[in-house]
Amino acid sequence: MAQTFYIAIAVFVAVYALLIWDKLNRAVVALLGASALILLGVLNQEAAVHGIDFNTIGLLIGMMVIVFICQDTGMFQYVAIRGAKMSKGDPWKILVALSIVTAILSALLDNVTTVLLTVPITLLITQELEVNPYPYFISQILMSNIGGTATLIGDPPNIMIGSATGLTFMDFVFGVGPVIPIIFIATIIPLRFIYGSSFKVSEDRKKRIMQFRESETLTDIPLLKKCLVVLALVIGGFMMQRQLHLEPATIALFGASILLLISKKDLHHVMEKVEWTSIFFFIGLFIVVHSLVEVGFIRYLADLMLDATGGDMAVTGYAILWGSAIASSIVDNIPFVATMIPLIKNMAPAFGGDAAVLPLWWALSLGACLGGNGTIIGASANVVVSGIAHRNGHEMKFFKYMLIAYPLMLLSIAISTVYMYLRYLG
Repeated sequence: MAQTFYIAIAVFVAVYALLIWDKLNRAVVALLGASALILLGVLNQEAAVHGIDFNTIGLLIGMMVIVFICQDTGMFQYVAIRGAKMSKGDPWKILVALSIVTAILSALLDNVTTVLLTVPITLLITQELEVNPYPYFISQILMSNIGGTATLIGDPPNIMIGSATGLTFMDFVFGVGPVIPIIFIATIIPLRFIYGSSFKVSEDRKKRIMQFRESETLTDIPLLKKCLVVLALVIGGFMMQRQLHLEPATIALFGASILLLISKKDLHHVMEKVEWTSIFFFIGLFIVVHSLVEVGFIRYLADLMLDATGGDMAVTGYAILWGSAIASSIVDNIPFVATMIPLIKNMAPAFGGDAAVLPLWWALSLGACLGGNGTIIGASANVVVSGIAHRNGHEMKFFKYMLIAYPLMLLSIAISTVYMYLRYLG
């Protein structure tokens, strides 16, 4: 038993180190780690499969399919351009409008998909205005993670937490959602003062934006109508999840299946667009973390944390909130949350059961999702925006980004601390 204990820890540390190093494909790293655990006898194949959270996997695949088909209609581009035109071509108002669109779409879809849709529009608008796109990139990274924090499906950490605990879409909306508008405002206002000089353009450039024809982005009106109906049903299903007694994956996959049927899209083409790299990364990661549960390491860490906090719920909650934020700014928040979920589950009996540790789940959600804003590698959406910017000749340097984003991230966690105190831990 002692041998498997140390092997599991060694494999986990190796996987984490390679993920931080970021020179190898993260799905390959996770699957290598998972395979090594089986080959070395830490887990058998049945136990490894048991560790995979298929609810998370199903939800991700379902939403990816729905979003890809919806994207083909041009609906997301329409929303972004419409928001820019409502701002009358004013650069600051456009940043605010794009930030609002990004936050809302990130809450209703997922933040990675959202930035893939909105950042190219941002590039087009900033080129027409001849303004520095960097403030817009930063705002969309920040707002994608802030908006994604508000719902079950907005950010992968929330998907994982919801799947592990049975918390529903509306649980997240009421549990962490109320503080998100406050954090949004507190984050966007400093950008006005930091980048004030970037928001001055001539009236002629503003007129260019007003000449955009957003209606031309809508390429398939019949499909758009079908997509809106299915999206409404899926989001309605999420909201009624508890009453329907259905898991999120079932709702998402059903919606994806219906949309595939009525859109008559080529199945092979759609499936090629699913982020299979991310899916297999999750599969490997679930197995690696499950090995730590099986050998008793997670229980050992839970006991250590309980000793360190004296078994006090408030102290534990704040420790998870701030610890998650700092850790998620250094490493991708997905593997961190995968490790924390069984840790909190193991602490539940000491606090009086699953219902008693609900504040700890909200602390983990806020810390991990918002903490991802701290650095350019803190969350998947950050990496995606950085990559698009780089391909278009706008380098987002690690420390340049961190100098702006890290203080704003700490501000959001400070606001979350007050929220947690007033609502859950005071």
